[in-house]
Amino acid sequence: MSRGILTINAGSSSIKFALFPLDHPISPVAEVSGQIDGIGAEETKMVAKNRDGERIADQILSGERVSHAQAFDALLKWFTATYTGWEIAAVGHRVVHGGDRYSQPTVIDAQVLAHLTGFTPLAPLHQPHNVAGIVALQALLPNVPQVACFDTAFHRSQPEVAQMFGLPRAITAEGVKRYGFHGLSYEFIARALPQHSHRAHGRVVVAHLGNGASMAAMVNRKCVATTLGFSTIDGLVMGTRCGNLDPGVILHLMETKNLSVKDMTKMLYKESGLLGVSGISQDMRTLLSSDKPEAQEAVDLFCYRIARELGSLAAAAGGLDAVVFTGGIGEHAAEVRRRVCIQSEWLGIRLNPEANARHDLHISAGNSSVDVLVIPTNEEWMMAHHAQTLLSL
Repeated sequence: MSRGILTINAGSSSIKFALFPLDHPISPVAEVSGQIDGIGAEETKMVAKNRDGERIADQILSGERVSHAQAFDALLKWFTATYTGWEIAAVGHRVVHGGDRYSQPTVIDAQVLAHLTGFTPLAPLHQPHNVAGIVALQALLPNVPQVACFDTAFHRSQPEVAQMFGLPRAITAEGVKRYGFHGLSYEFIARALPQHSHRAHGRVVVAHLGNGASMAAMVNRKCVATTLGFSTIDGLVMGTRCGNLDPGVILHLMETKNLSVKDMTKMLYKESGLLGVSGISQDMRTLLSSDKPEAQEAVDLFCYRIARELGSLAAAAGGLDAVVFTGGIGEHAAEVRRRVCIQSEWLGIRLNPEANARHDLHISAGNSSVDVLVIPTNEEWMMAHHAQTLLSL
């Protein structure tokens, strides 16, 4: 019987999953990985691939408006029928918010689950689905330990001043502060970077660019500043999220357009960003291939905000020794990397155009005073690693 660690990333309408063989250290390649999309919609679909990248599942889940619990049940039934010689030894869950309480991965018990549920007001669009995934797996695998891995944990090393807002102390005392997210991705890059750059322990800015996007500055592989703050709509322009926004705009729209909190939430999270600016798509590939000026403007804004934040984060780190691009856009959109690097030449960045076009690991030119790298992230492996370490498996 082979044993593995299952990792779960539960969102509002999707579940990403992966199973890692329980080796020592744990295998970096998942035995199986996939995604269930359309939870709660008219059609829910599960797709899975094996360790060689071959598709081994592509099926519509039966039932109307499948719930998270039903999706997990279908996933485990498929897994046990397909991988008869495998046992799930532990489950690692991505949890968006750990508040001030959790700065390390934690074994989930009733008290921890209550705390995680209590953090829902801090991340109302993400935390409930993370918790729902935990509850569902506890019911389906009652004797299997579950571990919470927090997206906020990596950023707890920020100095206090970097986490503060200029609000009344009575408000900030209630936990209103800059938390930062995408921590599992940054933690993976921090672990991997020494293998690829002798400047890994210096002043490094990592750009995690995808449908959700953020950047973080690290010194000695510890976070000192990040673009995401209290919520997941701060900082960079994203696929459908607005990024940095003058709070006065929100007050103005709520007053002049008579918009409710629900209306504003929908606009800022679902209707803004690349989609809102272009009016075409949230997909960077679509925008880069379009000849419409609105698409070009959306890409321009995306790259401008990255370059601007790069300068800000370099200031927070006290200089710049290396830049790392990761995430779906960061790893695959050479044109985005090119534009950002050209706009940031004042920082000492010099790009090797050919290496960038090939998506090489090192894309900086020989005369660049800053290392520029493209490193694929692996949040799923990070969760599996934490579960193995915490449970001594």
